[in-house]
Amino acid sequence: MRKLKAGIVGCGGIANGKHLPAMKKSGLYEIVAFCDIIRERAEKAKKEYGTEDAKVFEDYQELIKEDLDVVYVTTPNRSHAEISIAAMEAGKDVMCEKPMAKNYAEAQKMVETSEKTGRILNIGYQNRYRPDSLYLKEMCKADELGEIYFAKAHALRRRAVPTWGVFLNEEEQGGGPLIDIGTHALDLTLWMMDNYEPDTVMGSVYKKLGSQTETANAWGDWNPEEYTVEDSAFGFIKMKNGATIVLESAWALNTLDVDEAKTSLCGTKAGADMKDGLRINKVKYNKQIVEKPALDADGVPFFDATGEEPSLIEQETFYNAVMNGGEVVVKPEQAYVVTQILEAIYKSAATGEVVKF
Repeated sequence: MRKLKAGIVGCGGIANGKHLPAMKKSGLYEIVAFCDIIRERAEKAKKEYGTEDAKVFEDYQELIKEDLDVVYVTTPNRSHAEISIAAMEAGKDVMCEKPMAKNYAEAQKMVETSEKTGRILNIGYQNRYRPDSLYLKEMCKADELGEIYFAKAHALRRRAVPTWGVFLNEEEQGGGPLIDIGTHALDLTLWMMDNYEPDTVMGSVYKKLGSQTETANAWGDWNPEEYTVEDSAFGFIKMKNGATIVLESAWALNTLDVDEAKTSLCGTKAGADMKDGLRINKVKYNKQIVEKPALDADGVPFFDATGEEPSLIEQETFYNAVMNGGEVVVKPEQAYVVTQILEAIYKSAATGEVVKF
């Protein structure tokens, strides 16, 4: 089996925490080129994950000149579009970390470039590959929930603000929890509904806790002077078919109702949520019931039923798409609607007006 020759641009947290370990574990990739504006990070990543003769660059323009099958873009959000477009134009297929881009205009250009060049563009929404997500998607495809006319996208943390890298930098990232974790919850929700036609968006964005110094934050106190993004954001999304989605996101919020990368769906036949594992609620024999699918094999002696990690399935799916023409699960034309809605929430919050598409 031929391995794909891969190059990666951006050797920070998401590369080392998600993509590189999964690529190595899959055995499907030869990582032959590493790029980072901080050369030491690229050198370190090469040592741990690269081939013996892997090359190191500080300029991505040099990396994409190499003989590569695929390029991974794991940089701050600001440069996702620029690097992805350049890589596709250089004849490489691209795995771009979420969110697709900092704004909708850039995301559109990415889709247009993919179509023009015929290159694959995959966006890193790995939560689609979780067992609960895959099971619920099959239910939705089989119309077991009926018409889904109301949904909630959950991405709430009580006190878990990422204090490393450029997460708190609005110029680099385009926003805070909304664009960081809210994007996962919204992607899951739209995917389950198979509805990518927003009509109107209204949003509220809050910067209420970033100035605090006693934070009880999971990753240590943040620096208020560096905290330029929101700490919570909320959206009310009306789709063209009349369906409604409520999106809630926060890194820091005084709440005990914490959930992340989860969705709740309300349909005409049944409802579903991920609040306590996957739960299906419906009426059967004139009684209200709740079903919890057994998504593991607890109780089977000596059997590890954890299954493959979502990040590993993501790498295998991307490989199959590139090598064998398999389906791209996270389609760019879906991901750019996520970016479109997120941008509209920020715009609505800034102007105090409803954004109409």
